[in-house]
Amino acid sequence: MTTVGIIGAGNIGSTLARGLAERGYDVVISNSRGPETLADLVADIGGTARAATATDAATAGDYVIVTVPLKAYQEVPVAPLAGKIVLDTNNYYFERDGHIAELDEKKTTTSQMLQEHLPESKVAKAFNHIMSTQILTDGSPAGTAGRRALATASDSDDAAALVTALYDEFGFDTVNIGPLADSWRVERDQPAYVVPQNADELTANLARAER
Repeated sequence: MTTVGIIGAGNIGSTLARGLAERGYDVVISNSRGPETLADLVADIGGTARAATATDAATAGDYVIVTVPLKAYQEVPVAPLAGKIVLDTNNYYFERDGHIAELDEKKTTTSQMLQEHLPESKVAKAFNHIMSTQILTDGSPAGTAGRRALATASDSDDAAALVTALYDEFGFDTVNIGPLADSWRVERDQPAYVVPQNADELTANLARAER
């Protein structure tokens, strides 16, 4: 049985926890306020989910989803994630996160920042450009005409392949952008951001992106 650690229990984290549990995964979810504050969520999700600290979620996960506000990314535990694939759902909202000069000056991306924080992990962009309310509703079987597509980016082929397989389980096609340095193409204010689109449309929107 695969165990997925989830660091962050906001809209995306809690939705993915529910979806993963429904698909037979063991889920260990954490937030910044402590496991006891997740009791209702875990009870609602059911059997295979449990609440833990961020360190415990990082340790328990065969792979781990990091879905915390960008301003908190440096609080993500490093050592227990060494050697693991880490899925990053983040986007930069200066209104929430404060201004970050390297991002304002287009010198890096949010996922590159997380990769630098986790030098021994394999970071991949995932689930960052879909509304949380659509993650469990917009999927469809493989081969469905017009199937919605989501993008990933990673410096690791293994991490990109894991995201591709996970997207398919949730009912989405995948468009691989390439390295983390290009993950800005699917972030806030770009044509592909939170727009329902099939693989061809997503590919076109990624090409239209301007930095």
